[in-house]
Amino acid sequence: MGFHLLAVRPEPGLAATLDKARALGLAITGHPLSAIRPLAWDCPEPARFDGLLIGSANAILHGGPNLARLAAKPVFAVGEATASAARAAGFTAAMTGSGGLQGVLDAIAAPRHLLRIAGEEHVPLTPPDGVTFAEVIAYRSEALPLDAASPLLASGEALVLLHSAATAAHFAAECDRIGLDRARITLAALGPRIAAAAGEGWAAVHTAATPDERTFLQLAFDLCQQARSIPPIPPRQP
Repeated sequence: MGFHLLAVRPEPGLAATLDKARALGLAITGHPLSAIRPLAWDCPEPARFDGLLIGSANAILHGGPNLARLAAKPVFAVGEATASAARAAGFTAAMTGSGGLQGVLDAIAAPRHLLRIAGEEHVPLTPPDGVTFAEVIAYRSEALPLDAASPLLASGEALVLLHSAATAAHFAAECDRIGLDRARITLAALGPRIAAAAGEGWAAVHTAATPDERTFLQLAFDLCQQARSIPPIPPRQP
């Protein structure tokens, strides 16, 4: 029997992951372990910046009224989902990455001064020579309980998709709170930092080769195919 995927990321990313996984023929259930809440933030003077550095569509979807003041600024987006959200909000996507926000930052031609709109939990970045950025925090992730997904997780057939380090740590804590056996749960993480945040004791932890959704779901697909190909263990003879 193959894995049944469990996606625990917040909306709107959850719906996108469910649609893409089902298009691949994968069995998947969605159970968000967090909800995105907007935070009030002060907008610096727009004239100071040459563009916006955006690591999540949540920065656009939950950025609030200050975004209108920045609408003329080109967006340097971590991936296509983020770029699409920016375009839908009236921004121009100047660059779309595929391997993390650091890779986007490294590819930006100097000199540039950017405004990074981020969430409370975000990856630290090191700008290349001639590129600088200021940072504002526009949203936070609010943790939600895992209880409703307990039957699937206890079945031994779950492959859990972890998209962020904060979600991975919360998922592990929730499994321990509920009393679920980590050794019966297999994890797939979008990157090594996320896998590390989940801790140890799981049946297996797999990490995507590159931190993008396409590669991540291909990993899940491959793991499901491998699980289906494992022959059943014959019953022990008396």
